[in-house]
Amino acid sequence: MSHSGKPVSDLGCDRLADQLRESLSCEANKPDFRELDLGSPVSPLRPRSSAPTTTTTTTSSSSSSSGSVSGRNGNYHVSRRSESGPGNHSGELSGSSESSPTGPNRNLKPGHARSDSGTTTHPLIYSGQSSVTSPQVNVPPTGNICPPGRVLKTGMVTSRSTRTDVLGSGSGNYGHGSIMRGGSSGSGASRPASVDSGGTANVRGGGIDVMGWAMSSVDPEEVKRVGNDVYKKGHFVEALALYDRAIALWPGNAAYRSNRAAALTSLGRIGEAVTECEEAVKLDPNYGRAHQRLASLMLRLGQVENARKHLYFPGKQPDPAELYKLQAVEKHLNKCTDARRIRDWESALREGEAAVASGADFCPQLSLCRVEALLKLHQLDDAESSLSSIPRVESYTTSCSQTRFFGMLSKAYPFFVQSQIEMALGRFEDAVTAAEKAGQIDPRNVEVAVLLNNVRLVARARARGNDLFNSERFTEACSAYSEGLKLDPSNKVLYCNRAACWSKRGLWERSIQDCDQALRIHPSYTKALLRRAASNSKLERWADAVRDYEVLRRKLPDDNDVSESFFHALVALKKSRGEEVHNMKFGGEVEEVSGVEQFKAAISLPGVSVVHFKAASDSQCKQISPFVDILCGRYPSINFLKVDIVENPAVASAENVKIVPTFKIYRSGSRLKEIVCPSREMLEHSVRHYSF
Repeated sequence: MSHSGKPVSDLGCDRLADQLRESLSCEANKPDFRELDLGSPVSPLRPRSSAPTTTTTTTSSSSSSSGSVSGRNGNYHVSRRSESGPGNHSGELSGSSESSPTGPNRNLKPGHARSDSGTTTHPLIYSGQSSVTSPQVNVPPTGNICPPGRVLKTGMVTSRSTRTDVLGSGSGNYGHGSIMRGGSSGSGASRPASVDSGGTANVRGGGIDVMGWAMSSVDPEEVKRVGNDVYKKGHFVEALALYDRAIALWPGNAAYRSNRAAALTSLGRIGEAVTECEEAVKLDPNYGRAHQRLASLMLRLGQVENARKHLYFPGKQPDPAELYKLQAVEKHLNKCTDARRIRDWESALREGEAAVASGADFCPQLSLCRVEALLKLHQLDDAESSLSSIPRVESYTTSCSQTRFFGMLSKAYPFFVQSQIEMALGRFEDAVTAAEKAGQIDPRNVEVAVLLNNVRLVARARARGNDLFNSERFTEACSAYSEGLKLDPSNKVLYCNRAACWSKRGLWERSIQDCDQALRIHPSYTKALLRRAASNSKLERWADAVRDYEVLRRKLPDDNDVSESFFHALVALKKSRGEEVHNMKFGGEVEEVSGVEQFKAAISLPGVSVVHFKAASDSQCKQISPFVDILCGRYPSINFLKVDIVENPAVASAENVKIVPTFKIYRSGSRLKEIVCPSREMLEHSVRHYSF
């Protein structure tokens, strides 16, 4: 059956599944950070009760920050590192002493804390100094922990009982770093105190919701501390919520912003993480850790120059590993750019993939370069499938958006590639829209301007050709499509449309040539296969027609028109070879065999016969029998038979069938293959193999 006479209302609009996202951006890999920023120099203190406080004397061997806690059976040891005053980031995992001297307490003198009214109170605890403002009365020994279930002796309770600090926040001053386990009594708010062997608070401790308490706390350092503990346990969503709470309490703290960036990175929200790091650097331009983190993020985005600016932070030596990655990414990115410039698409593909492997694993532009290279190499299916792996970057900061990739602004390149994809898929209007967006972003770029002009002209030529075709002015339609092909010689849709014009004019050979060109660009292009098969049928090239229809049947197994066209082409091919075809029929049902003579006659017919040996009561036979009916429709050139071995034991005995379901394939009476209990896929594979 020829398809050349079908209406062509959708001519050139071969709409494959739309895999192109509206936003060409992407998912996350594992974060490239080894530590968190775990504190700020001085924490604004929580509101205190009106009860009198007792200040104590310490030496350099103890500090106000709680350290790692370990112990068994109620026997604990508390270890702390000495603080160096306001510059220390309490609880820093790496032991870094980077500081963020911002926030409400920046100008406080060491060892002083702010009262509720904002005035400076008496000195509290400061490592390395000895200051006594009141006598020590009934104070627990430094580092002591009261295990759960124990009641403090009356003589050990201080006058500061209205404030029960379960887990110290480090830079806040809560006694000698003591941890009071859950169950302590007092008029102050009870706080969960469960800690693991690493000294970090459990998300749930002693049946008390730490998250709930932290989210209601007014001390940002405590909130941050719980956020760090939660982060280290891998609960990044919860950690992010806690960092948000800490920032709300102390918006000017750079360390909180940097920690939030770490949580966002772990969640794959790289664009937002960049924004947070940039905010941290803005709050504290001398904050080294934020610069390091920002350099790592920029490198993952392929922003080499921005990464270098933050990697070479004044007063800091760049991390050797990050420096090595930067140099490797830069080398491959430069080679990729050079290869693209000279249209060496295989080299561009190779170098782009090398840049990603070297560290730019979250760079949308490099992923899009892969798509563009595959398009130019006529690997359209691979280009389409590559769209799903493009990293999603939520937003571009000003520094990122001004970076250039391959000579154009980074925000313009995604639209530049999208326009080419839309054009290749025959979505001409969408291609124009994408090219116009690229032109708006980077109006002075020559490559963008050339693409925009070509896309507009090609879209216009295709629209004019479709109008002429629908008016049955096929010669003029051929000329219009040819004009479009001069501008876009790799457009499969224009070749296929011009092939339709040639077939309407009876120029079958020229139609086949244009279909060949379209299929070189896109080997699985359905319309080109249909038109080439129809043109080959007109030229009585039956073997070529059958070959194309066979491919189409695999792609469109439920298309009755394709199956019928295949059947007629196959019959014609057998006739041309002198084979008998008088018993071949299209469609029909599976024939039921009821005797040995009928069975022998059926399998002796010309062509291939498939026999299904079954039993009505067998569950596997019940499952596969409907599929045999489907195969009968899909492969009309094959005779399908069924034999119930219970009702016809003589046939089963003659063919030595003892297990069901069993399938046997015959050609002109000779057995070719036997399959016992096959899957659907295995059965159809065998049927297809013997369908010629």
